[in-house]
Amino acid sequence: MKTLFSRSTGRRIHPGAWWAWAGALGWAAIETTNPVILLLLGSIIFYVVASCRSADTWSRSISYFLKFGLFVVVLRIAVQVVFAQRIAGHNLFTVPSVSLPSWAAGVSIGGHVTVELVLQATCEGLRLSILLLAFGAANSLASPYRLLRSLPAILYEAGVGITVALSYAPELVVTITTLRYTRRLRGRPTRGIAGLRGMAVPVLEGALDRSLQLASSMDARGYGRRVVLSRRARRGTTLLTTLGVILLLAGIFDLLGAATPFAFGITALLLGFVAIVLSMSLSGRRTVRTRYRPDEWKVAEWVVVFSGLCVIVLFAIASAQTPNDLQVTWPPLQYPTVPLVAVIGSLVALAPVLVTSRSRASAESKSMSPSSHSNEASTST
Repeated sequence: MKTLFSRSTGRRIHPGAWWAWAGALGWAAIETTNPVILLLLGSIIFYVVASCRSADTWSRSISYFLKFGLFVVVLRIAVQVVFAQRIAGHNLFTVPSVSLPSWAAGVSIGGHVTVELVLQATCEGLRLSILLLAFGAANSLASPYRLLRSLPAILYEAGVGITVALSYAPELVVTITTLRYTRRLRGRPTRGIAGLRGMAVPVLEGALDRSLQLASSMDARGYGRRVVLSRRARRGTTLLTTLGVILLLAGIFDLLGAATPFAFGITALLLGFVAIVLSMSLSGRRTVRTRYRPDEWKVAEWVVVFSGLCVIVLFAIASAQTPNDLQVTWPPLQYPTVPLVAVIGSLVALAPVLVTSRSRASAESKSMSPSSHSNEASTST
C-alpha cells in the first residue's frame, strides 16, 4: 500500500525533521506526569519507529532505549521506596526504617510504603523513560552522519563533536550485535552475568574507538575549517547570535512557568530562532564548501516537522486550560483525568507514518563500517 506521498524512489526523510519531531515529543513528555498520556506518547513513538525505520543494524537502538527506560522506572520506584518522604494513603508494606539526625529532616530511610507513593514514583520515572525513548527514536530514524552533512558551514566544527556524541548509541548497537554473533560462534555465553562480564569492556571500547575514528577521518578531510569574515561581518553575526540566545532563553523561561504572558514566550522564541538562523547564514556565506547529493527538504519533511509543532502547541494549550490533568499528584487515590487536547496532540504525532514507508532495501547499509561512515560524512570538499 502506497503512502500519502509516494516513496517509490526510496528517498529518506531529512534527519533534521526526525530530530525536530523527536524533540517535540520529548518536550511533551516533560510537561506531564499523567500516566495515560505518557503511555500514549510512548506507544506512538515506538509505533512510528517500527513503521518508519530502516533495516540497518543501528536503527535497532530503540529497543535498547526501551529497556533502559524500563530500568529507569524500576530504579526510580526503588529510590522512592527507600529514601523518599513518606506519602499518606493506602499502605502496601513497611520497609525497616532508620532514625536520622535533625539536619536530615527532608530525607527518610524506610518506613510505610503506600500505593500513592509507588504511583508517584512510577509516573516520574515514566516521564524520564519516555524522554529517553524520544531520543532513541531520533537515533533509530535518522543517521547522525546525514545530520552533520546538513548542518550550516559555520556549525561544522561543533558538528564534529556532536556527531561523535550522537553516533555513540548507534555504534554501540552495531558493536553489541557483532560481538554477540562472534561469541555465539565461539560457544561463549551472550546473556546473563557471564555474558555481561565478557562483553561490557569490548562493547564500550569498540563503540568509542569507532566514534573517535570517525572524528579523526572527518578532521583529516577538512571538517572544521575556519570561515574568514570581515570585522564588520563578525560584529554583526556576534550581535545577532547574542540577541538570539537571549531571546531563546527568555522564551523558554516564560514557557516553563514565568509570570509573563504566554504570547511573549512564543514571540521571543520565534525572534530568537530567526536571529540565530540569520547569524549562521551570514557566517557561512563565504564558505567554499560543496555537498555531494545533499538531502532534500520536501513536503514529507514539512509534515513531520509540522506534526511536532502541533504536539507542542496542543500540549501548551492543555497545560494552560487543565494543568491539574497534566500534572497528576497523589493522594487522593483516583483515576487520572485525561485531557482531550493532550490526547489529540499525541495522536497528531502519528502523521510521519502517512508520509514515510519502511525501506528494507536500505541505502545506508554501508553505515555498518566506520570507514563508510567517514566517507558518508565527508562527501563535501
